[in-house]
Amino acid sequence: MASSVQNNRSSPSGNCMCCRVCNNVCWRAFKWIPVLLIVSIITWSYYAYVIQLCIFTIESTVQQVLYLIFYHILLFMFSWSYCRTIFAQIKPIPEKFKLPEEEIERLLSADSEEAQRQILDNFAKDLPIVTRTMSGSVRYCNRCVLVKPDRAHHCSLCGRCVLKMDHHCPWVNNCVCFHNYKFFMLFLGYALVYCTFVMSTCLPYFIRFWKGGDFGNVANAGRYHIVFAFFVALMFGISLGSLFGYHCYLVATNRTTLEAFRAPMFRGGVDKNGFSIGAYGNFKEVFGNQPCLWLVPVFTSLGDGCDFPVRREHQLQTFTTPQESYDSMGTTRSDLRSVANGHETERWRLCPQKGPGAPAIV
Repeated sequence: MASSVQNNRSSPSGNCMCCRVCNNVCWRAFKWIPVLLIVSIITWSYYAYVIQLCIFTIESTVQQVLYLIFYHILLFMFSWSYCRTIFAQIKPIPEKFKLPEEEIERLLSADSEEAQRQILDNFAKDLPIVTRTMSGSVRYCNRCVLVKPDRAHHCSLCGRCVLKMDHHCPWVNNCVCFHNYKFFMLFLGYALVYCTFVMSTCLPYFIRFWKGGDFGNVANAGRYHIVFAFFVALMFGISLGSLFGYHCYLVATNRTTLEAFRAPMFRGGVDKNGFSIGAYGNFKEVFGNQPCLWLVPVFTSLGDGCDFPVRREHQLQTFTTPQESYDSMGTTRSDLRSVANGHETERWRLCPQKGPGAPAIV
């Protein structure tokens, strides 16, 4: 651990400051290229579908109206979810996880890994964390100088620790994490439905073009727009279908992409299902308790991104701060207080869940 605890508070020299600022601005602009590419494809698909297909190609007025209504509904929900994923506010790690100045000095002056480990253990004893490193130590980020909450990871592209980090997605120029994971799932779902709708409604005209049939008054350029729209929707639909299916699996098992590649470590050992509370409970942890808002890109995820229900075996080997439960509004709360040996202590329980893997009430 000694090698991982470093002093990152040195100030950059004044000669390099201008270069760093310039590089930072260029790098930030470069990261928007994938987003601009997606926006360009959506803009072109709007022209190809609405103008070339619905207005110039389809002759039935009823069919035109129905296609345009469904298309614009899907486009609106897809674009709304995409924007929420991109511009979601990724909140910083709470202050209680950050080491104070005196603890940092003690950590840097420690002469052994065991001394550093003891300092971190003492600081983290009152924090709601149940996961550890592979060596059994407290998960510590020397870049952000804080103890990592459960399921939090440091994103090298964002330069900060992120709560319940899933991955950094270049197509949204943002980290997919606790604060926007629901938006990301809706974005994938609506994008898949959007591509399927465009592909299925363009298919008859693609077949007509392939057989050399008559397109009526549509110019040659318009025909190619419709054919390209079909192929683009097909290619994106295949990619989105596999990605959306994989993330549905992750939601059902309560794992992140990072946890799927490396299962979280608890004091009792590695457990890939350590945070699973049953498929329905896992679903509600992401989408919330209000079914009317499940398909709407507004934040309804349960919890605060720091504390998560765990399986019974990890709850019983609790550290100093037991787990909390989700209340109906998606926050965490303490459920039971008892008095023992003249000192007030708190006990906590998880809300009852049905099905296998449900956490027990303590």
